[in-house]
Amino acid sequence: MTHPARDLLKTTTAALAPDSHANPLIPRIAAGTAPLTTLAALALEQTRVIPADRRAFEHLAGRSRATDPESEPFFAALALGETLAGERLGALVRACGVDEAGEASYAPLPGCQAYPAYVAWLALNASPADVVLALTANFSAWGGYCATIAEALRDRYGFADEACAFFDFFAEPSPELDRLATAAVQAGLDAGRLDQARAHAHGRLLQTYEAMFWSTLGDMPR
Repeated sequence: MTHPARDLLKTTTAALAPDSHANPLIPRIAAGTAPLTTLAALALEQTRVIPADRRAFEHLAGRSRATDPESEPFFAALALGETLAGERLGALVRACGVDEAGEASYAPLPGCQAYPAYVAWLALNASPADVVLALTANFSAWGGYCATIAEALRDRYGFADEACAFFDFFAEPSPELDRLATAAVQAGLDAGRLDQARAHAHGRLLQTYEAMFWSTLGDMPR
């Protein structure tokens, strides 16, 4: 038996999957050859990305409440996830050798902040159902990156579990989030609120901005 929403999520994720060579930094981290300064920058960029995305997801949840109620639980779950992930960031930042003063004075890199800026644009302008589809397709690659990084931090860099918890959190599959995404996409299809071409365009930009995030970090001086 076919399930339109599940099938659409699957095909969109496959269509937007990044090339296996699109992120040259991840193999360097996996091999333990990325410098600690790059890992520190990765952690510090996330201290800006996480709260920005949380507020964007909260806004999307609020917008969905009146016009697209099936999407609200998905965005509420994402916002809660960003809150929980943010609580795990401090240990990672400190393990990278950055103290509170260094964290406060860090200047974010434009190439790394393009992704949350676009998520904020989506929160203000895009149809919630379209955003559910675009984000879910994008999260597949992110989860795999996080699993690789978490393993490397332990095996190659000697980080303690507490310092790896941020990446562990995102590496863990979430059947509940998948269920919420499927319900939201199906409701969008049923009500005619989901524009597949437009959602695909959003997803393509998300993947492009994520690639920019990693390439910006990868281009830092070694």
